[in-house]
Amino acid sequence: MHGNSKAGSVSRLSATGAAVALAAGMLVTLGTPAAHAAAGATLPLTSVEAESATTNGTRIGPDHTQGTLASEASGRQAVRLNTGQRVEFTVPRAANAVNVSYSVPDGQSGTLNVYVNGTKLTKTLAVTSKYSYVDTNWIAGARTHHFYDNTRLLLGQNLQPGDKVAVEAANVQVTVDVADFEQVPAAAGQPAGSVSVTSKGADPSGQGDSTQAFREAIAAARGGVVWIPPGDYRLTSSLSGVQNVTLQGAGSWYSVVHTSRFIDQSNSSGSVHIKDFAVIGEVTERVDSSPDNFVNGSLGPDSSVSGMWIQHLKVGLWLTGNNDNLVVENNRILDTTADGLNLNGTAKGVKVRNNFLRNQGDDSLAMWSLYGPDTNSSFENNTVSQPNLANGIAIYGGTDITVRNNLISDTNALGSGIAISNQKFLDPFFPLAGTITVDGNTLVRAGAMNPNWNHPMGALRVDSYDSAVNATVNITNTTITDSPYSAFEFVSGGGHGYPVKGVTVNGATVKNTGTVVVQAEAQGAATFRGVTATGVGAAGVYNCPYPSGSGAFTLTDGGGNSGWNTTWSDCSTWPQPGQGNPDPDPNRNLAKGRPATATGSQDVYTPGKAVDGDANTYWESANNAFPQSWTVDLGSNEPVRRLVLKLPPSPAWGARTQTITVQGSTDGSAYSTVVGSQGYRFDPATGNTATVPLPSGTSLRWLRLTVSANTGWPAGQFSEVEAYRTP
Repeated sequence: MHGNSKAGSVSRLSATGAAVALAAGMLVTLGTPAAHAAAGATLPLTSVEAESATTNGTRIGPDHTQGTLASEASGRQAVRLNTGQRVEFTVPRAANAVNVSYSVPDGQSGTLNVYVNGTKLTKTLAVTSKYSYVDTNWIAGARTHHFYDNTRLLLGQNLQPGDKVAVEAANVQVTVDVADFEQVPAAAGQPAGSVSVTSKGADPSGQGDSTQAFREAIAAARGGVVWIPPGDYRLTSSLSGVQNVTLQGAGSWYSVVHTSRFIDQSNSSGSVHIKDFAVIGEVTERVDSSPDNFVNGSLGPDSSVSGMWIQHLKVGLWLTGNNDNLVVENNRILDTTADGLNLNGTAKGVKVRNNFLRNQGDDSLAMWSLYGPDTNSSFENNTVSQPNLANGIAIYGGTDITVRNNLISDTNALGSGIAISNQKFLDPFFPLAGTITVDGNTLVRAGAMNPNWNHPMGALRVDSYDSAVNATVNITNTTITDSPYSAFEFVSGGGHGYPVKGVTVNGATVKNTGTVVVQAEAQGAATFRGVTATGVGAAGVYNCPYPSGSGAFTLTDGGGNSGWNTTWSDCSTWPQPGQGNPDPDPNRNLAKGRPATATGSQDVYTPGKAVDGDANTYWESANNAFPQSWTVDLGSNEPVRRLVLKLPPSPAWGARTQTITVQGSTDGSAYSTVVGSQGYRFDPATGNTATVPLPSGTSLRWLRLTVSANTGWPAGQFSEVEAYRTP
């Protein structure tokens, strides 16, 4: 089987997720010595968030709503630049190179001008939507996603901490998320005795087809080194029969191979070592039947992959067959439309460590025990950021697996930061067995609202999806910060009610979790020791079996726990973030970031665009089909007194009148009219805003706006719908 077909499974809880923790949305140095308490990779770069930099653009977010630019951004915030606007970063470390994570509108491309200490460089950063806006309609609950991309540049000069680097939108709107600064060393020289691909006719200009030259060099260097000098090399088909050889480049910023299928082979005798170059593909969508991967299949035993830059592929490494004792370390895997790496069964003794992964379209790192158990393998000290459909790290079955000292942040849509699961997807599957060690991990803004169930997934999830969890699962020394929903989740996601047993949570710090510390929905048991929580949004524990009556989950207090001794009392409702505490901002917009639906929408102008906090994006209904309704779930019954309806403030939006009826519901089924049908004028001269007072005593959870006419366009249109308790 080629590709990552596993995510096509339709389910109550779909398995997906991943993330890098950029604390407080500011600056993170990925270069801390790997002590036990230091989660994440040691990498030669420092990331700076755009929202913490100086800008004349517009900051967007924070937002956790599926399908919005802010929700997929690192830190859930970014900066939108219109043409001529810029964001200026203060360089945090000695650097001569920058990599920028960005997004441009669908179907558009352009450039970012680059300034160093106020001087414009002749070089620019290319930006494009070509590799973004991925649709996976065969995955239940998936929406258009994968909005961001990465673009890099050698600056041609050495910068010091405190220097300034600015990027400016030259000819297209660009949303800038984060900039990575690093000091790239000089290109390495050719190893003695190696066989250069250019000696076999490879073209370093990237114009000619170098496939045959690579094959001949590999055959000639058997037992030795194939040298890939600085340059760009184009391969038009994959390499196979690769064994007992080292493929080595001058560095991942210098030696670049352009291909969407680098190695594709079902077996190898092994001892394959791939190091120090880049493989950049042209994968623009996800096709699970196509092996559009850096490595597809097997490298054979005792192999390694290190120092690689892997980008614009479907999967980085989709590993089947014999990959025993493989080491994957010190790599960057960016912008894949599916997994970053998947140990797809039978792996033994594999170590995946010290890698940086950003913007995966499925699990960033996964072990899936299909056809045979993954055994005695580990994911350690990896940094994972912005998986936009699935989990940061997912373990689907396997025996004696370790997940240690990883840093995961900003998971989205269908996943948790870490998932320990018996979801099988296909047979034969080998469930969790032996000891599963989950130790020293840090999860930031991890967990997401699952759209298939309208129910959240925790930052760390143990899931008896297709069979009972009977392994010993030790979760130790965990830090969970700013989870939008719960911290720990125990669930039988397939709806079969299988138990989750053998779990111990020993030592955890939970800060600012949106709803609960423990979300227990399966029968079974877990022991908790030394788990401390502060800033709990609703209650300490949600303990409600799924399916109803399938058996309770027993929480054993092993001592040393604090800050989460309350229980959510009503199993008929799911607690909303902050529901258990007084609202810190009584004047806040109740609709922002809440789930929105509509009777129809036009192209990318989806319902969530009207609650994303950005007045420049908008919902537009199906055209020429009045009436059309737009509905938002505020999460709980609220005394709403005032609505503010907006259209984009741009003067290009001419004045218009929309005829709107306001309705409300407390149960999501029966709606009553709050304000009868009347016309509301939107005029860019006055901000394209209309205010709708609601009668005193109005209480509603679901707010519905029905548009029956629009003098400016044959559809209903809102860029923001804001709901307030205040008149």
